[in-house]
Amino acid sequence: MDLGDGIRIRPLLAGDGAQLAAAYLRNREHLAPWEPRRPGDFFTRARQDELVADALQSAVDGRSAPFVLEDAERIIVGRVNLSDIVRGSFQNANLGYWIDHDRSGRGLMSRAVASVCAHAYDVLGLHRIQAATLVHNIASQRVLAANGFARIGLAPRYLRIAGEWQDHLLFQRLLEA
Repeated sequence: MDLGDGIRIRPLLAGDGAQLAAAYLRNREHLAPWEPRRPGDFFTRARQDELVADALQSAVDGRSAPFVLEDAERIIVGRVNLSDIVRGSFQNANLGYWIDHDRSGRGLMSRAVASVCAHAYDVLGLHRIQAATLVHNIASQRVLAANGFARIGLAPRYLRIAGEWQDHLLFQRLLEA
């Protein structure tokens, strides 16, 4: 799906490891305050190939739906993931995303999240998506607000990000609403 500005969103594919390694390396400093500390091998093609294989198996098993954003030259410039899909009476997934430092602030991630929310409802049949942001991650909170996510609480020391247990704001979107 075309997101504008020469960017499109597509499912993660086998063979994306090299592009992901390059994207993570290119954005290492940009992403560091928002993600867990990454070991050095995380930024290698070999490790990204392993992570892609794991993500694709998780998708086959119905536990996730991984996507990438790529530019007109097919360079990966971001990710959007639905993870921890729970079926039964919950029908829920967790949402995570990031975009290249030089692509942020253009509304691309808001459009990418909208596309993934539509996929979650129309294709996966989910009822709810939840997301968490660091309290000070205003840009991410704007993406969620633009997509109809409502703040539902504060989770103290929720995730270990940048080497520290940090508070997160929790959000949800009921998809059929």
